[in-house]
Amino acid sequence: MKLLMVLCLSASFALAQSDPALLDRYFQQGEQALAQGRYQEAAAAYEKLKELSPATAEVHAKLGLIYFQQRDYGRAVPALRQALKLKPALSGADILLAMSLSELGQYKEALPGLQKGFRQTADSRLRRLSGLQLQRAYTGLEQDDKAVEVALALTRLYPDDAEVLYHGGRLFANFAYVTTMKLVRVAPASVWRHQAAGEANESQGLHAAAINDYRRVLALEPRRPGIHFRLGRTLLARAEKPGTGADAASLRAEAVLEFEQELQLDPTNANAAYELAEVHRRAGELDVSRHYFEQAVEHYPDFGQARIGLGRVLVAQGQADHGLPHLQKAIALEPEDEVAHYQVAMAYRALGRTAEAQTALAEFQRLRAERSRRDDAAALAPSPVTRQQVGPEQEDRR
Repeated sequence: MKLLMVLCLSASFALAQSDPALLDRYFQQGEQALAQGRYQEAAAAYEKLKELSPATAEVHAKLGLIYFQQRDYGRAVPALRQALKLKPALSGADILLAMSLSELGQYKEALPGLQKGFRQTADSRLRRLSGLQLQRAYTGLEQDDKAVEVALALTRLYPDDAEVLYHGGRLFANFAYVTTMKLVRVAPASVWRHQAAGEANESQGLHAAAINDYRRVLALEPRRPGIHFRLGRTLLARAEKPGTGADAASLRAEAVLEFEQELQLDPTNANAAYELAEVHRRAGELDVSRHYFEQAVEHYPDFGQARIGLGRVLVAQGQADHGLPHLQKAIALEPEDEVAHYQVAMAYRALGRTAEAQTALAEFQRLRAERSRRDDAAALAPSPVTRQQVGPEQEDRR
């Protein structure tokens, strides 16, 4: 960490005039070595200055800075304490001392200085460093709620900072885990506990465990919104798992029943309508599929995947002129969705608009070439519904 331009420790200060030439020589050596990152040489020069001018607060502060840069926090702390003893108002020294104490695990003592550095300093870089250490100190003191508040503030202040995002992500994940464990402890038999367990197991691909948890939720609260949908999604995911074999068809049938029950409880659940539509589309039951896609779009007009599904069903039914607007709307909603561009190409082809079909197909091919990047992102943020895909039968028609 480069603190030389961050901490307001002046590069020039008054030294006791015992031997001005000697003092100046060590000062110049120390400053030059410090500026070039040669911390061992800088420390040696400032140790000489400390012997010659022990009452100069800035010399001790510079030594503290040098030792901090060397990650020698055990030597940085006494140097900074002495600097503040000699000049309590020395700018930046108290914050650097707090960060050094935090590095040593002395979080309680570090808190006031870190809070000042994060909340009161005008320097963005110093605020960032103080915030990261404050987040660490609160975590070390098991004040997780305060650590999360700092992490949220940091991500707002530095939205593209990789280190801030890394530490914030770890903290949020840990806080979620701790909160869930508390839920297990205080309400082990509640619907909330089983729903949380189901969602966690589903996200990890533990389908059997997730299905069991969702069914426990429904046993406790049969009309709980959203659970039939999640159960249906998990059943579908299990059906797609390699090695499922003959059980896949029965799992899909169970999933259909769950989606239908979700719609009985909440006819506006566009996700459940969409999944039903997609199951029927893949089974070749286009009229039923169209009905559910239309239901999904009716209740959620900006549902891009439902627009794609409805558009491709209409094209398959020979109504490309009606399907094309839905596909164009899907592209407006999700410009990087390769399947939407492919289906637009198929609609144009069905309408005899060859040049426009070729343009759409070229865009599909460009986006497909970038799929690995999108797949990596999708692995971190799974889709809430089954995404549309280009099937093998359509690949043959290109």
